[in-house]
Amino acid sequence: MKISLLISKKKPETRFLNEMQPVLYDQQWFESVKRPECFGVYDVYRRLKKKKDLRYDITVIPAKMLGQEFPKTKGHIHSNVQELIWVLEGKASYFAQKGKNNSIEDCYVIKAKKGDILTVPAGYEHLTINPSKKKLIMANWISEKAKYDYSLFDRLQGACYYYTKKGWIKNKNYKKIPKLKFKKPFKLMPEDLNFLSKA
Repeated sequence: MKISLLISKKKPETRFLNEMQPVLYDQQWFESVKRPECFGVYDVYRRLKKKKDLRYDITVIPAKMLGQEFPKTKGHIHSNVQELIWVLEGKASYFAQKGKNNSIEDCYVIKAKKGDILTVPAGYEHLTINPSKKKLIMANWISEKAKYDYSLFDRLQGACYYYTKKGWIKNKNYKKIPKLKFKKPFKLMPEDLNFLSKA
């Protein structure tokens, strides 16, 4: 089924700019935006398909810059399950970090294009960045048992790195930030998705 047909049957959950304010790098730009509550940053179409306790979502991130920062999702952590993600259209940079409060032990980026696949381990805060001039459409399978926690990013103004027009910039609200690593995505979809149901 074509992506457009699939998502046309579902009303998206839109993340607006005013909701993103706590995690943005360019706060000066945010203050200049009129009616940020009407500025849609990205759309999520949830539960387009089901497999046992797994759900299939699609996220669409337009190529609308957030001031100096490239468009991104707000970011969160699933403490109990993994998430499987792949790119349907466009390009993406997937950022993940793990640590305790403002002291990060591990952080990495996976650059992906159409057809590329990756998993986000349980216990890693993560977000998606659209680094291109075209919209990004990605899909995911995740357990309905997934727990979402946005609190760390809300408290520390986002992840420990921002991706901006000047490149990767460290977030000064973190006490310890390791060197950013880059990993490669997978090319093949796992045949068995049961590992996503395991807490």
